Amino acid sequence: MNRKLWLTTIIVIAVLLSIYFAFSRTNNETFAITTTVSKGPFEVLVYSTGQLESKNSDNILIPEKMKDRQTRISNLTITDMVEEGTYVDSGDYVATLDHQAVEEQLKTALDEMETTLSEYDDSKIDSNLILSNQRDLIVNAGLDLEEREIIVEESVYESPSLQRKAEMDLDKAIRKLEQVKTAYQLKTQQEVNKVARKYINYKQVRERVNALEELIDALIIYSPRSGIISYFQHTFGGSTKTGSRVSQWNPIIAIFPNMDSLITKTFINEIDISLIKIGQKVKIGIDAFPDKELSGEVISLANMGQIMPKSDAKVFEVKIKINGSDPNLRPAMTTSNTIQINYFEDALYIPIESVFKNDSLSYVFPAEGKKIKQVIETAEENENLIVVIQGVSEGQKLYSLEPTDAESRPISGLEIYEEIKRKKAEKLAKEEEENKKNKAEKESKKLPPNMPFSNVKVVEKTSN
Repeated sequence: MNRKLWLTTIIVIAVLLSIYFAFSRTNNETFAITTTVSKGPFEVLVYSTGQLESKNSDNILIPEKMKDRQTRISNLTITDMVEEGTYVDSGDYVATLDHQAVEEQLKTALDEMETTLSEYDDSKIDSNLILSNQRDLIVNAGLDLEEREIIVEESVYESPSLQRKAEMDLDKAIRKLEQVKTAYQLKTQQEVNKVARKYINYKQVRERVNALEELIDALIIYSPRSGIISYFQHTFGGSTKTGSRVSQWNPIIAIFPNMDSLITKTFINEIDISLIKIGQKVKIGIDAFPDKELSGEVISLANMGQIMPKSDAKVFEVKIKINGSDPNLRPAMTTSNTIQINYFEDALYIPIESVFKNDSLSYVFPAEGKKIKQVIETAEENENLIVVIQGVSEGQKLYSLEPTDAESRPISGLEIYEEIKRKKAEKLAKEEEENKKNKAEKESKKLPPNMPFSNVKVVEKTSN
């Protein structure tokens, strides 16, 4: 029994010792991971994916009648379209827009035209009746006036009071005839306006019917010239094809790409966009042809960012011109773009993980010689490496992981830190001087003497 207990104890101790030595060896090996300071060409790169499109292309657009406001049709669906890459001659069939939607609108417009025409005819009849009655009133008022004139003539043999009454009745008859004539003129104008409004309503509906009938005849789209049909690619993916909707604000049905002038359109995130400049060189890979590499350069940057669909990320559109041409390339092919932000012909650089930082210092741990923290001055960096201006030398070995005695190691190279601070101070002073200069130039630009307020002095208000 004792022998079994001793045997078990020995095995447990052996296992524990094995684990201890294994971890010790692992830690020692971890501290031994080093890197070497390299010297040579150094590139700062930004990577992105894009999509090929023609810089110059001819567009096949929606029918002109679809832009006519009288049709009241804002968009239509493409019910049929030739396959992308189809070669067509001038006048060949390209696509068909939704006839049913237009026919429904036309039926409604025809019903409305029939109603407005009936209202227009009724208004003419009503006006004739009203004006005829008004003319009868004028005739009756004229006859009444003649009767009053006869009474006045015969009243010369009557008493003065009867003569006065006859004259008063005559005056009333004269005024009534004038009022009836004036009323006829106003009524005539009123009826003319009423009929005119009914005619305008009818005319507008009739013009809409004509526009819809012309639009129906234009819903079959034919090619304006010969060439290869390509689908129109939208900014954030997708293309216009069968089932897509087109409108005045999205009028392109298809395009004829110019394959001798291609660009790749890409989107750069807001963190990296400040690094991108027009004219920067780009290496372009084509996903469809992994062995093919093209060259290009940045030709335009968007001033305004935009939100990616289904994301909160803000990106900026960048267009890259492709140098030369290739018969194998097609619009909408996916590209892998490597934009060269900066290039150093001969620079010292080390892996980013070999650089350690505190609040104000950047430093490395030399793997040979004295155990110190060496202060360094850094510059540009890419996704893996960083340029070191001073503090290390070519071929020097550095630790890639912080050693266990890092806290006890003394700092070396504080003069480099002082120089970094001096450079920052000089840069800040230069910026402040430029700002003061710009401010002074703005203040020196006075308004012309003839401008209002040119002689007014602005007095700053001070508090007691």
